[in-house]
Amino acid sequence: MGSSVRVKEASVVTPSEPTPPCVLALSALDSQLFLRFTIEYLLVYKPCPGVDQANTTARLKSALARALVPYYPFAGRVRSRPEGPGLEVVCAAQGAVFIEAFATRYKANDFEKAPKTVTHWRPLLSLQVADVLKGSPPLVLQLTWLADGAAAIAVGINHCLCDGIGSAEFLNYFAELANEKRETSHRCKHKPVWERHLLNSPRGKQTRVDSAGHPEFNRVPDLCGFMSLVSTGLKPTSITFDKTRLNELKRVARCTNGPGESAQYTSFEVLAAHVWRSWARAIRFPGNQKLKLVFSINVRNRVNPGLPQGYYGNAFVLGCAETSARELEERGIGFGSGLVKRAKERVGNEHVRGVMDWVWDRKGCPDPVGVLIVSQWSRLGLENIDVGMGKPSHVGPVCCDRYCLFLPVRDDSVSVKVMVALPVSAVDNYDLFMRA
Repeated sequence: MGSSVRVKEASVVTPSEPTPPCVLALSALDSQLFLRFTIEYLLVYKPCPGVDQANTTARLKSALARALVPYYPFAGRVRSRPEGPGLEVVCAAQGAVFIEAFATRYKANDFEKAPKTVTHWRPLLSLQVADVLKGSPPLVLQLTWLADGAAAIAVGINHCLCDGIGSAEFLNYFAELANEKRETSHRCKHKPVWERHLLNSPRGKQTRVDSAGHPEFNRVPDLCGFMSLVSTGLKPTSITFDKTRLNELKRVARCTNGPGESAQYTSFEVLAAHVWRSWARAIRFPGNQKLKLVFSINVRNRVNPGLPQGYYGNAFVLGCAETSARELEERGIGFGSGLVKRAKERVGNEHVRGVMDWVWDRKGCPDPVGVLIVSQWSRLGLENIDVGMGKPSHVGPVCCDRYCLFLPVRDDSVSVKVMVALPVSAVDNYDLFMRA
């Protein structure tokens, strides 16, 4: 399928105005070992009658150059600090990469269902960064014109520089600059704020970290060859939950509460629990296998003092729900929802400071055994990124793998599309359990 996409041009785009030459330190949360990869977004836009492809390409390149002025670290290069722990960004306006390509087979309607394979959409972001610390550009954008006149914009952003909220703020600002139809001052809604020192522990002050309070970093016994079981022969799946279905999950959760459990759950809590349980049942783990559901929790308003608006660094910690495969199946959605809810409630200022010490001093990194990771893209605002071709008809990842994504649904702020890849042998049962 790779031959179906032809790259016309790849160029380096530098900030349109002078930016400060400097070296900026990243925070303890930015420097975590498990964040040293590229976030890859894929936005698909329906055919737009009368669109001038050459003009659109020029607009996007110009908008990228202007967006790199306030967000100039995205034009820098990330490296390990020469002295001491952590990472830093060398800012010398080295530039981001912009690619224009043409596809002969992909059409807009192809993205209405899950991809055929895990890497089926990989050609839509042809520059894949294997190691973000070896001088690679932290930002890559590829505009691909599809066979039916539609367009796909794939974006790769170094996760060390920002989290999902930060990357979405950058992309919406870029879209404002690119969209000639909007009356706008082309100013950031919130001025980008660096201030990474706010998420570092004070030097010389150690926080006592209780490992029991951070199950995301603790290992569990592998009773089933877990990684081989969940990573081999994967097939992508996609299921959408609308308001009616989410309300039904909440009703079921209330009916399967444990003693003393809350009767009220959010849509995220019940859907995460339902996906976790369906995934575990479909793969058929041993009953005594410990399983974890790991998900990001925004801490911008959970630390003291709170982070300023416009802070675009990694400002999340991992929430972790944990139980056995047997309990997860037998005790129902209410039980799982309660585990997710309590994992969220554990996260406050002291918890976050403990994570900083854990990753800074102990080089703590989550172990993958027993883990299903859920990432909520449905509340980032990615569905509003209009570069002058309307809102995207599809928002998702470039590659679909075993990490579960909650994706937005166009023109529906409540519905959520659940995308994850499972072993082929488990897909049918997973689909059955998810729709039950």
